[in-house]
Amino acid sequence: MKIKLDKEEMDLLDSIENGEWKPILNSSQEIKKYQDYAKQNLLKDKRINIRITSNDLELLKIGALREGIPYQTYISSILHKFINGYL
Repeated sequence: MKIKLDKEEMDLLDSIENGEWKPILNSSQEIKKYQDYAKQNLLKDKRINIRITSNDLELLKIGALREGIPYQTYISSILHKFINGYL
């Protein structure tokens, strides 16, 4: 049986077959590092209220649906990326 892959899956497969993926040394240490990073950066201990247009809120909700996350988490993620220079 042949499985049909989409473009993204084909790109990943090509990348793996071309040897572009390398094993991570000390993977448990790397996992721990990123778990600690996530805990530090995802802890939400403050609440804010903002007023935005209905249209902007609808667009944010659509973006959140595409990402598969709640829209408030999506907004928080965007703000986090922006203040850390990733957007």
